[in-house]
Amino acid sequence: MFLYIVPFLMYLFLRTKKSLHMLQQNLYDENRRYCKWLIKNIVKVMFKYDLLPFIVIVLYFLGFNSTVLAISFAVIYLFVFVINYISHKKESVKKPLVVTARIKRLLFTVFILYGVALYFLLSIINSEVLLVIMGYFQYLIVLLVQKINIPIEKYVYFSFKRKAMKKLKVMNNLKVIGITGSYGKTSSKNILSDILNVKYNALPTPKNLNTPYGLIITINNHLNKFNDILIAEMGAYKVGEIKQLCDLVHPKYGILTKIGAAHLETFGSQENIQKGKFELIESLPEDGVGVLNGDDELQLSYKLKNKCKIIYIGIDNKDVDVRAENIKVSNIGTTFDVIFKGDKQKYNFETKLLGFANVYNILAAIALGFELGINKKQLIIAVKRVKPVEHRLELKRVNDIIYIDDAYNSNPIGSKMALDVLKMMPGKKIVVTPGMVELGDMQYELNKKLGEHIADSCDEAILIGDNQTKAIQEGLREKKFDKVHILEDVKDAFSLIHKIKDKETYVLLENDLPDLFN
Repeated sequence: MFLYIVPFLMYLFLRTKKSLHMLQQNLYDENRRYCKWLIKNIVKVMFKYDLLPFIVIVLYFLGFNSTVLAISFAVIYLFVFVINYISHKKESVKKPLVVTARIKRLLFTVFILYGVALYFLLSIINSEVLLVIMGYFQYLIVLLVQKINIPIEKYVYFSFKRKAMKKLKVMNNLKVIGITGSYGKTSSKNILSDILNVKYNALPTPKNLNTPYGLIITINNHLNKFNDILIAEMGAYKVGEIKQLCDLVHPKYGILTKIGAAHLETFGSQENIQKGKFELIESLPEDGVGVLNGDDELQLSYKLKNKCKIIYIGIDNKDVDVRAENIKVSNIGTTFDVIFKGDKQKYNFETKLLGFANVYNILAAIALGFELGINKKQLIIAVKRVKPVEHRLELKRVNDIIYIDDAYNSNPIGSKMALDVLKMMPGKKIVVTPGMVELGDMQYELNKKLGEHIADSCDEAILIGDNQTKAIQEGLREKKFDKVHILEDVKDAFSLIHKIKDKETYVLLENDLPDLFN
């Protein structure tokens, strides 16, 4: 009798999974990110095949009997489920939904909400009609459930936070290092960890766990009594969030990578980004140490409000404490000389990592490592052993093609540096990119400049998404660059690369948009 509901439940499963996936990628609607995503994608999530079940409501008001309604309900939902299933199978999901304890709590509340609605409303509305309405508005129901669960999530958060702070309190000898910036945080963290581990037992936050939840998970689940150092990556979308992280772990040391336009849309202005990133350095104690980039005007111009020790690193600026020169990038890595202020000798370093961006990250790690008692000979050995960071200018050879994988989140300066790396490579040079996002009002102009940089660096360009890459296309046209291929799916790029490759081919994979932008 109730078999007609099965297609609806199958459809509801897909719709709930997708809505929870987007809620999770949008940080559970922090800063109203999920709401903004819904508004931007209203046509995609509300006005396609998902409108077909409303035929059941039309039949209901036309007076059709319950048998006709039930059969229509089952047939329509079976059709809509198949369409949605095929669509989901075609999607290239980069970061699937992670079924965490929080997701399970949300699912439980969804189940309760449906039960309550059915119990109280079935006396005044037909069951098929009620299910059609609720299924259609599932994206909004998930948002409602997220709001309902806020008190529960606050209780869970504060209980785990108390546990983490209690654990840190008894680890008196633990050194805490914070790392933030507009980009390069994860690379800088991993490089620093590799270098410090020649002398210490350093624990970096795993992957890109750089939120309060991420730090709490790291402390509660990974930190142990054998760790000398905790390296905390700190991410932010608005002013005040870095300060919140610092109040949690109380860093004594801090590294600020370059400040740029990343997350300009949520910060609101370049000044807010600058202020937000410096919350790390201004949270350090007076006997703390901050490492700043002497080539970054936004760091040099900032009026620091505390008296901690500052170490400047740089390449172009000669008046810094630790400087790199004679930088040479090849298809096997990078070599450079390092000059320490007050030491006339030059020290030669080599690394498997590519590009100037990684030289800055290594310099910061060298500067802080030296401050923490690692001698120069040890630093040279440590830098040589630093492992490439996944999806961040990572070299990968596939048969006769060498890929430069810079797929993890693109930004204006990082993408320019990646293209500079590609430009230095021998042979044919191809870039694959969907462009950059979350750049606010500057997004079109910055993507147009990206197109101009591509024209100066590459032989051919493969752009993913015609509408998404309009600005890049304009930049390429202005440079009279015509070897452009526009595809809708990045998977199609790899078969195209094999058609246009040369005897020696280098392919830069620049940015891979999160699922919520696709």
